[in-house]
Amino acid sequence: MNVETLRAAYRKGIFPWPQEGMPPLWFCPDPRGVLDFKDFHVPRSLKKFANKIDWLFTVNEAFSEVVRACQNQPRPGQTGTWIVPQMVPAYEKLHASGEALSLECWEDGVLVGGIYGVLIEGLFSGESMFHHTDNASKMALWKLVEHLETLGHTWMDIQMVTDVTKQMGGKYIAREEFLQRRGL
Repeated sequence: MNVETLRAAYRKGIFPWPQEGMPPLWFCPDPRGVLDFKDFHVPRSLKKFANKIDWLFTVNEAFSEVVRACQNQPRPGQTGTWIVPQMVPAYEKLHASGEALSLECWEDGVLVGGIYGVLIEGLFSGESMFHHTDNASKMALWKLVEHLETLGHTWMDIQMVTDVTKQMGGKYIAREEFLQRRGL
């Protein structure tokens, strides 16, 4: 697992999903999860929640911490993580080259949520998010969409649709459509 391989894979719409004790596994699933920003939906309850909090949101202030928090995030029905140890330095190198970013959510100076992903050739591919406080990952996703819009993005790759991303407008499209959007 190295930065050159990751860079080449993401350019082709492929992402890693390693499992401990197995050779690296690479995927370009059909269907593919995407989030079109024109369809992005913030639930009313999250809007109300946002009006009650005084959190700080930053971009690229704690990339490594976000990746490690995602690595350690418990996930219902899963044991372990796909973010195996050898992946962390590769993503950190992508970040150092400007090809990965994180959005952090802070409460009283403590990192309580975040999301990170790869940003290569005009496409952001969301990799993982975490929360230590209710709604922190949802708020991070919301703020990430706003940030990506300021960069001129109109959609993002979410790879797979989760309950959270579905609630906020995530959907599946055919792999062929994804690759066309990607220019492949």
